[in-house]
Amino acid sequence: MKTYRKELWFNVTERRQFINITPDVNACLTESGIQEGLILVNAMHITASVFINDDESGLHHDMEAWLEKLAPEKPYNQYRHNTYEDNADAHLKRTVMGREVMVAITNSRLDFGPWEQIFYGEFDGKRKKRVLVKIIGE
Repeated sequence: MKTYRKELWFNVTERRQFINITPDVNACLTESGIQEGLILVNAMHITASVFINDDESGLHHDMEAWLEKLAPEKPYNQYRHNTYEDNADAHLKRTVMGREVMVAITNSRLDFGPWEQIFYGEFDGKRKKRVLVKIIGE
């Protein structure tokens, strides 16, 4: 069995942003040479998420609006966590969206259903952030 590990780095320009990282993950899969196995992709920040969904701007807008209703950014003083930082909402959004995804690898390809793509969801950005890609297989 072979293993592969790589960190992907992103300069996140907005406080909240969804980035389609499927091409980056596919590049890692090609680089690994693994044809059958599993790939784990996870956010390396407690205020970020990795998730699978459709790459459709209307859906992303709806997700952003829904998350903001669940955990509004402001007023900052509504959260006890915000005594030192102002990102309590980002921690809550990450909890809802999840930390990582795992995808099967079949014939050197991500074994996706129709329209599935991998996204990095940032909820407290405006700085450099990273994602871990770990591949195990043959």
